Amino acid sequence: MTDKLIIFDTTLRDGEQSPGASMTLDEKVRIAKSLERMHVDVIEAGFPIASPGDFEAVKAVAETIKDSTVCGLARALDKDIERAGEALKGADSGRIHTFIATSPIHMKMKLRMEPEQVLEQAVRAVKKARQYAADVEFSPEDAGRSDPDFLCRVLEAVIDAGAKTLNIPDTVGYNVPDQFGGLIRNLRERIPNSDKAVFSVHCHNDLGLAVANSLSAVMNGARQVECTINGLGERAGNAALEEIVMTVKTRKDIFPCSVAHIDTTQIMNCSRLVSGITGFAVQPNKAIVGANAFAHESGIHQDGVLKSRETYEIMRAEDVGLTTNRMVLGKHSGRNAFRTRLKELGVEFKSEAELNDAFARFKELADKKHEIYDDDLQALVTEASLAAENERIRLIALKVCSETGEKPEATITLEMDGKESMTVAQGGGPVDAAFKAIDKVVNSGTDLQLYSVNNITSGTDSQGEVTVRLEKGGRIVNGQGADTDIVIASAKAYINALNKMLAPEERAHPQSGDV
Repeated sequence: MTDKLIIFDTTLRDGEQSPGASMTLDEKVRIAKSLERMHVDVIEAGFPIASPGDFEAVKAVAETIKDSTVCGLARALDKDIERAGEALKGADSGRIHTFIATSPIHMKMKLRMEPEQVLEQAVRAVKKARQYAADVEFSPEDAGRSDPDFLCRVLEAVIDAGAKTLNIPDTVGYNVPDQFGGLIRNLRERIPNSDKAVFSVHCHNDLGLAVANSLSAVMNGARQVECTINGLGERAGNAALEEIVMTVKTRKDIFPCSVAHIDTTQIMNCSRLVSGITGFAVQPNKAIVGANAFAHESGIHQDGVLKSRETYEIMRAEDVGLTTNRMVLGKHSGRNAFRTRLKELGVEFKSEAELNDAFARFKELADKKHEIYDDDLQALVTEASLAAENERIRLIALKVCSETGEKPEATITLEMDGKESMTVAQGGGPVDAAFKAIDKVVNSGTDLQLYSVNNITSGTDSQGEVTVRLEKGGRIVNGQGADTDIVIASAKAYINALNKMLAPEERAHPQSGDV
């Protein structure tokens, strides 16, 4: 029989460590439900000890998700493990993922511990975690640069202590496929009790090899891959879930395992949801989920595809959920039809007030746009969610004048902490003028690090989705805004980022928690 490849998604934990990619509790739950619809095996919901916000998010995901295992990350410390156990109490199926570094450089420079101390703490942590969850995963952080003999000792000991999954991370993306696959094979061969645990891998993409290293590990016996939607993650990101899944599915002739349980038709919706919530746009030529992934420009390619799809396409666009997916609703559509379609997309409203707010936004959009697509709806719900939280600053009105030979000027009316203010500013362009007008009122002292515009759908009446990244005192936040008017979308995104910056920081960024 073909082995099942366990898909472990860490978008909500490791993916969130991308600068500016922090998600709210409601956004995490929305993404978790999307992953559950895809039948992802394990969802790593966060790092409960990192902050009260992270704890509550893991707790909410654990109480919501029924068909996937929900995992919480914990360092090999009693307080971390206890906190993770508490967050996972409501899970139908919960897992604690505990870790400690095993490479010489990490043990010496970061932990300041001797190898024997690390071994002892790893075993103690697994035993402690077993008091809170039957399903315990252990990771030797920076395994790719660890001494193989010491690694074998640690892994043999934690299996005896009760770890069911051994995750071998290439924490800094240093390995290459042959080397990393060989490491997995050697560990499985050398560790006497290796048959009692599932071997997993977690690869970073610093050299662009995360997917290749993960798949090499699978060919050498790994049966769990830790990955993220769109390859999201800090630095250069993680192995992309969609690439792992579709490679194993497409090349089932060579892989000794199967991902048949994964509903790949949910990939595109989940990709767009994560992109919309985090503000991290998917590059057009990105494998599987990029806008050009199934496009054919060359005449030779077009001719071949028209005669037989298999000439230039190794998988069907429909297999990853890429369809026209149009919602035939307009300004005369009722609340029930609106609610029903969003439910099909995995969005459910907590209250009638929340539904009414989203429906009002839909009606406003329908007045501007003839055809409403599912992507428009996802953006609408994301914008409604963003507006509902920490809204100290609110856009009341914006007027921009831009003409040839004249300096663009913006007149803006904002409400800040209940007080309305109007101001005028000039800039190098209409967006620059609008941002300077906002700054006149808010005086935030932030630095603009990123300004990005993407069209949500096609056509000149498409909504523009704007992402703004701001930095102040080492803190980085992303803001998103969408509108058929790019200048208004830009102002919304800038204000959204400022609201986040002005709010208390909910989350201690767990850099030490990267595995």
